[in-house]
Amino acid sequence: MAAKKILMLVGDYVEDYEVMVPFQALQMVGYTVHAVCPDKTAGQSVRTAIHDFEGDQTYSEKPGHNFALNFSFADVKAKDYQGLVVPGGRSPEYLRLNADVLKLVQAFAKADKPIAAVCHGAQLLAAAGVLKGRECSAYPACAPEVTLSGGTFVEIAVDHAHVEGNLVTAPAWPAHPNWLAGFLMLLGAKISL
Repeated sequence: MAAKKILMLVGDYVEDYEVMVPFQALQMVGYTVHAVCPDKTAGQSVRTAIHDFEGDQTYSEKPGHNFALNFSFADVKAKDYQGLVVPGGRSPEYLRLNADVLKLVQAFAKADKPIAAVCHGAQLLAAAGVLKGRECSAYPACAPEVTLSGGTFVEIAVDHAHVEGNLVTAPAWPAHPNWLAGFLMLLGAKISL
C-alpha cells in the first residue's frame, strides 16, 4: 500500500480504547495515521480516559494513558488524507468548539472521503453540520444531537457498526471489529491472509 494516510482528530480525555486500538490497527494494515490535536504539536500528548460499562445507567470513567501525538495540527491539510477517524470520549465535546476542526470535518464530508466516528465522535459530526439527511449511530446519549443536527439516529447493539455512504459509526469501543472493518471497506482496503 503506497503511503495511504488517515487523519485522527483527538483531544484531552479521548476514550483510551477508541484512540489506541484504531491508531495501532490502521498502522498494522499499512496506513500512516496522523493523530493530531488543536494547539498541540507532534511529540506532545493528550490524556485519555477509560470508559467502561459496569451496569450503571451510564459508563464509568477512569484515568487512561497519555497518548502521544505524531503530527502537528497546524500542518494538516484534508486533501492529504484518504479518511478521517473521530474517536469518542470527552474530547469531541470541546473539539467541536474549534472552527478549524469543524472546517476539517466539513472538508472530508464535502470530498466524500470515508469518515469513521465512534461513541461521542458524533458530537463533532453534528457540530460540523455533516449529518443532515444522514444516518448515524453513536453512544445513545448523543442521539439528541444527531437528531437536532438533521440526522437520523440509528440505535444498534454496542458491538455493531452502521455504514451509510462514506460514514461508518458505532456506539462504543466494543464495536471495534465491525467499525474498523466497515472503515477499511469504505477505504477500499484489500487484506489477504
